Amino acid sequence: MKTVAITGASAGVGRATAHAFARLGANVALLARDPRALDDTASEVRAYGVQALPIAVDVSDAAALDAAAERIEHELGPLDVWVNNAMVTVFAPFDAISPEDYARVTAVTYLGCVYGTRAALARMAPRNRGTIVQVGSALAYRSIPLQAPYCGAKHAIRGFTDALRCELLHARSRVRVTMVQLPAIDTPQFDWAKSVLPHAPRPVAPVYAPEVAADAIVHAARHPCRERWVGWSSLAAIVANGIAPGCFDRYLARTAVRGQQRAAPAGPRASNLWAPVPGHHATRGAFTDEASRTGVEAGLGASRALAFGAAVAVLAAACAAARKWRR
Repeated sequence: MKTVAITGASAGVGRATAHAFARLGANVALLARDPRALDDTASEVRAYGVQALPIAVDVSDAAALDAAAERIEHELGPLDVWVNNAMVTVFAPFDAISPEDYARVTAVTYLGCVYGTRAALARMAPRNRGTIVQVGSALAYRSIPLQAPYCGAKHAIRGFTDALRCELLHARSRVRVTMVQLPAIDTPQFDWAKSVLPHAPRPVAPVYAPEVAADAIVHAARHPCRERWVGWSSLAAIVANGIAPGCFDRYLARTAVRGQQRAAPAGPRASNLWAPVPGHHATRGAFTDEASRTGVEAGLGASRALAFGAAVAVLAAACAAARKWRR
């Protein structure tokens, strides 16, 4: 890997992933909206002795993203890896989300991935090499309340990626597309995502450090398989949801609304939905003390016995909760 592009690279998982690739000696293009935050990340990345190219761009703008890819190839060389990681979300019941906000989450989280894939593939396909990594989530399989647009976007990314993968196989292309399904990650998004909840939002426990996600993304880029599921919670939720989705509906109805809110009441906060929030970009968020630095990772088709064992435990808890709910 010589040249890697990462969207959403100014904070959280994207920033941690930029560090992880730079440690391996890759030159990294950093794509996000906030120029100052990108410059800070670029300075950190250059400390590893590699090149860093910060490009301020909104991934919902297909033409701008294509121009960014052209600039990356001109200044850093041919793209070897493209990581679609940019996202925004809204914490609110579905009927409290305006059509404009819903469309914005979809445009950044889903269409930003589509446009990034298009920009990368246009350059990788003629060379017949390269890897595109879609940063997904367990929520691409098992939706939760209060994040309908984000869950919908992650489901859409999985559907889009499956279709594209079939097309590449049909064309006998050597360009690889892989998806990494992440658990809850300790990132700044919970301090700047738009929210109408009475309490400040938080990730559903258990929480993992951004470096866990970054290591999985780098591994997926170097050893691409169909998908990678990261963290016990992802393994359990994905497999168990395939067995008994109705139980999980009731379990999440009972636990996930409160489970996505902190104890402290919500106060005034800026939102990054339509514009970046200055001064808050960092790799980690407010949950470092509880975030695990290690995670179980399994490629799809491997470690199924482990996944099933974890799923059974979660399924049992879900069914017990469902019985209580019906009472």
